[in-house]
Amino acid sequence: MEKRKGIIAGFDIGGAHLKVTRAQDGRIVEAVTIATPLWQGLDKLASALDETAPIYAGADLNAFTMTGELSDIFPSRDAGVAALLGQISTHFPADKKLVYAGPSGFVGVERAAQLTADVASANWHATALLVAKLAGDALFVDMGSTTTDIIAIKNGAVANDGYTDAGRLLTGELVYTGFTRTFLFGVASSAPVHGRLTPLMNEYFASIADAHRILGVLDEDDDRHPPADGKEKTVDGSIARLARMVGRDATDLTPPEWGEVARWFSEQQLRKVHDAAALVAGTLSRDVPIVGAGSGRWQIRRLAERMERSYVDFADIIPADDTVRGQASSAAPASAVALLAGYPS
Repeated sequence: MEKRKGIIAGFDIGGAHLKVTRAQDGRIVEAVTIATPLWQGLDKLASALDETAPIYAGADLNAFTMTGELSDIFPSRDAGVAALLGQISTHFPADKKLVYAGPSGFVGVERAAQLTADVASANWHATALLVAKLAGDALFVDMGSTTTDIIAIKNGAVANDGYTDAGRLLTGELVYTGFTRTFLFGVASSAPVHGRLTPLMNEYFASIADAHRILGVLDEDDDRHPPADGKEKTVDGSIARLARMVGRDATDLTPPEWGEVARWFSEQQLRKVHDAAALVAGTLSRDVPIVGAGSGRWQIRRLAERMERSYVDFADIIPADDTVRGQASSAAPASAVALLAGYPS
């Protein structure tokens, strides 16, 4: 299918990050993710839109999806959608913006306000739909900073069971764990230390980003929020934070021993995702690959090995300049709406 030519900017407005991409003649040529802690106020989004303005400058069309309506700054999801649509209306020309509404496709802002159930947290659907167009049958897994989406793609179509966050939590299609922002006590209640299973301190002393930093698999560009103690983002800093989770100091174990503790937490996260993926993949044939997107692609590759399925990186199948493929995959929903909006309706 021939794509509409021109410049299309894609936006994924999340509760913790704003992701923006620029598609030119059907290819992603720029992509950026910046920290946007919406829970601190809508002014954070306004500032983020100003900061990313060079990415969408001169765009013929701006395409939006969102999950930020879940932020606790809003009293309800409907109110959150309305507030974010208000921000979109304020910052962008009326004739140059569309909002992704899942099964209803791209709609104008006024129509989006009437379809809040379709608009709310629909970013996973946009990315899955693009994968369906590009890869055919697949088990699509997108692990971002906070959550993991697991979607079956069958016969070139999105074969989701649930749609809302609540529905997808029940089906395994949404796992509330991500590659950087997840609290360690969100993936395990204890950890082996010197051969003893040690209960965790039920405090936000460390995040999964610390575990992945210690393991050497974290791209620092993907960890855009302050650590739990507000101190340095170094291996030593992460070890100190990890040690507090089990009531110890960093000097109580050697760095390799702390590496094994970090590996435990990453493994526990992977098990949660694996359990859900086994459910979602139940109707897919064994030769269907896993397509992985998001900042947690390292974890998704491990999932593919565990499930004995081939792995395909979202970054490798989307039309994009080679220099931005990684960033475009980390910002997968923004890439998706930018590219999908370029298909003739």
